[in-house]
Amino acid sequence: MLAPANAKGIAFILMDSGIVLGTDEKGLPARLDLEELLSTRLLVQGNSGSGKSHLLRRLLEQSAGLVQQAIIDPEGDFVTLAERYGHIVVDANRTPNDLAKIANRIRHHRASVVLDLEGLDAEVQMRCAAAFLNGIFDADREAWYPMLVAVDEAQLFAPAGGGEISEEARRASLGAMTNLMCRGRKRGLAGIIATQRLAKLAKNVAAEASNFLMGRTFLDIDMARASDLLGMERRQAEAFRDLAPGQFVALGPALSRRPLRIKIGDVVTRGRSGRPELLPLPETPREDLEDLIFQPSPNDPEPAMPSQMVMPMRTTTDELIVQVETAGATAASEAKAEAQAIDAETLEAALDEIFAEILSEPEAAFRPEPVIYQDFQFHCRVKKLGAVAQDMATFRRRLALGRAGVSARDADDASWSQVLAVSENLPVEMQGVFLMLARSAGEEAPCPSDESLARAYGSHSPSRARWLLTYMENQGYILCETDFRGQRVVSFPGVGWRTAPSAPKAAQGQARASLQKRRA
Repeated sequence: MLAPANAKGIAFILMDSGIVLGTDEKGLPARLDLEELLSTRLLVQGNSGSGKSHLLRRLLEQSAGLVQQAIIDPEGDFVTLAERYGHIVVDANRTPNDLAKIANRIRHHRASVVLDLEGLDAEVQMRCAAAFLNGIFDADREAWYPMLVAVDEAQLFAPAGGGEISEEARRASLGAMTNLMCRGRKRGLAGIIATQRLAKLAKNVAAEASNFLMGRTFLDIDMARASDLLGMERRQAEAFRDLAPGQFVALGPALSRRPLRIKIGDVVTRGRSGRPELLPLPETPREDLEDLIFQPSPNDPEPAMPSQMVMPMRTTTDELIVQVETAGATAASEAKAEAQAIDAETLEAALDEIFAEILSEPEAAFRPEPVIYQDFQFHCRVKKLGAVAQDMATFRRRLALGRAGVSARDADDASWSQVLAVSENLPVEMQGVFLMLARSAGEEAPCPSDESLARAYGSHSPSRARWLLTYMENQGYILCETDFRGQRVVSFPGVGWRTAPSAPKAAQGQARASLQKRRA
């Protein structure tokens, strides 16, 4: 490291490794240490037009060949990195499950990507970013390679307040951003977040950054927060108003040990929306302009239909009810016609595929049933399965079978029919546990562990699983025994099924410790 001093004797640290962001006030290279950044994260702040996107582009271009990158791009400005540096552009117009799976593959294959959120409204952008970031965060340990995760306009994804966004979307996005900044380091993730205003960014997200690049800002509250983060006196905060576009004050272990003003260097690629520049007005005479404006042109868009320009008449309540009932009947008849066009075997195979996809999500066991049902309806509409998507009772039964690993074809067996008839006497939330035990008993497989039974019940608590077994035994549905080694065996008296002994408690303890370690 080099430590040049300015006229006041203050030493500035310049890294002898990493990338060059630009130059300092003396014209010396201003460097950023990538290895240090991977452990300490970066926050960039500046008003619109201060050069934040230019700074991010410079950082990403300089480090493109050194470390894997993922960019959350709400405006589609960074997709131009693809042609020059080989980034893969991921269109966010996908299901959350698809985005999570793509993000997981990205980590395993170490591909640099740009998540293009352009054209989506704010709430959809938040949901897509949350699914993508969670997919990156939840990757298996063997895929925890070093990765820069840059989030432009971070105040959209980690807002300080709720605004007009639904609480569910805000929590999902804020939780993903918090995981990135608070817990991402152990997984090799280095968060780089850029925001127009610190006051709009959630404090628990901003507080996790140890490196700062503060650009031009004018509001007192933003200048005060910037000066606090940089350890500057309040009277020095006014200096942020004097920064030119592309100038930033740098501080942090990956940048400088003392506040250092730097000028960001040039970039190779360009965004779609550059800095506005003045253009001379056309020198067309006024008469010609009038002809161009008032005379029709072959390139004119189609005019709006009269019905779109006339104010609609108010609809009475009775008329509205009739319209809703008619629309519902029409949709039901169309769905029934679609279902009748599918043979039974194809329908069962499609439903098995849908439930397998839904239940393959890591948190599927803990999602509320109405949310899973909405996801199921969406998949049914996509596959054009018809009215089956409207049958809540059938859905609950199939969900219980799916959680137990029992296919609809297995349920046609005589013994299974008897077991299913017995399960209907249990509360709906317990049927999945009962059927999971029945499947193991029917296959003479080892009795499921407490953790597996709790998951089928939608709980994280193994003690809740043991309570369920006690309850079902007291009601006469099953018979629980323990052999001399302390291994559990469950029997089904009505059909003569019996599980093999459960795994030894030592193995269960290891599995439980491994699960707790992954959650930590």
